Amino acid sequence: MRRESRFEGLSLARVPSPCYVIDELAIEENCQILDKVQKRTGCKILLALKGFSVFSLFPLIRKYLHGTCASGLFEARLGKEKFGKEVHVFAPAYDDREFAQLLKISDHIVFNSLSQWERLRPLVEKSRRKISCGIRINPEYSEITTGLWNPCARYSRFGVKAHDFRSVPEGIEGLHFHALCQQNSDTLERLLAVIEKKFGNYLSKVQWVNFGGGHHITRPDYDIERLCRIITAFRRKYGVDVYMEPGEAVGLNAGILLARVLDIVRNEVEIAILDISAWAHIPDILAASYRPDIIGGGEPGERRYTYRLASRSCMSGDIIGDYSFSRPLHRGSSIMFSDMAKYAVVSNNVFNGMPLPSIAILTKFNRIRTIRRFGYEDYEGRLS
Repeated sequence: MRRESRFEGLSLARVPSPCYVIDELAIEENCQILDKVQKRTGCKILLALKGFSVFSLFPLIRKYLHGTCASGLFEARLGKEKFGKEVHVFAPAYDDREFAQLLKISDHIVFNSLSQWERLRPLVEKSRRKISCGIRINPEYSEITTGLWNPCARYSRFGVKAHDFRSVPEGIEGLHFHALCQQNSDTLERLLAVIEKKFGNYLSKVQWVNFGGGHHITRPDYDIERLCRIITAFRRKYGVDVYMEPGEAVGLNAGILLARVLDIVRNEVEIAILDISAWAHIPDILAASYRPDIIGGGEPGERRYTYRLASRSCMSGDIIGDYSFSRPLHRGSSIMFSDMAKYAVVSNNVFNGMPLPSIAILTKFNRIRTIRRFGYEDYEGRLS
């Protein structure tokens, strides 16, 4: 059964619009797939909060995953307070005031440069808590084609290159790399070959290696058998623990963004103005030329009625894209953008005073439960 079919027969009349609706059953199915990888290989999988951070579902997710990984203090606090298992942190640089607080809640801290580790090492050693520290390495290899998402592009600020890495610094227990984005295990295999060539002398001298994120493990065509072979062989060869941080894999194909048509105007083409904004609610549309799928929608001209879907914001280029439908749209028509449980929820904003979409859960019993509505106070509270 296609996951999106869970939404197709539902009555959405009482669901506030706009609204992210997250499928509880799909989240659990994703976590079960990830847990099978953990059990087969002995690796430890973390929830990357930058990709999925709807904490109402953390009680479900923490039954399967080992902990959370954060990019700063606020995400680390969310992981500590709402998830309650291991907290791993990486940031390109740490603010001294925030770092003191991170020492109180983090279990793993990864440093982006050798100089930063040397500067902050005394604070780590003074901590009353045992914190396992690592260094991020830059393999200078990536198969990511979208520059916005490529952490190993030329002039990247992420990680230590091989020619600058002479030995494992005293006090460092792990290495971390991140060079994937929505990719399969064959890409990981090629990446690891580069890692071993450039950093192989150091891999057996640490306790753990973090493979980062970007692993599309829960995608239907993902080669899990290859992944398990890769991880098992790597652990056996170097005697290390392996961590992975797939935030997107947790929320993949597990939710929609419900929008409604406010008006239809014509200017050479039919333009449906929706109650959402690409720039505010699905920013990758404009930032990375991303085209979201629509349940029941097709390419322009594929179906009988074609519309340009546009935002109600005042930005001229705030256009979602051209789509076709089997039936004509009208004021009040519902539009369901698929695969919206990940990233969009954590990266949305209130540009132009746009209301943030509500958040709802589609339960295992086919009921929709609204868990958060946002209002003027959320907009006003970000300003001064």
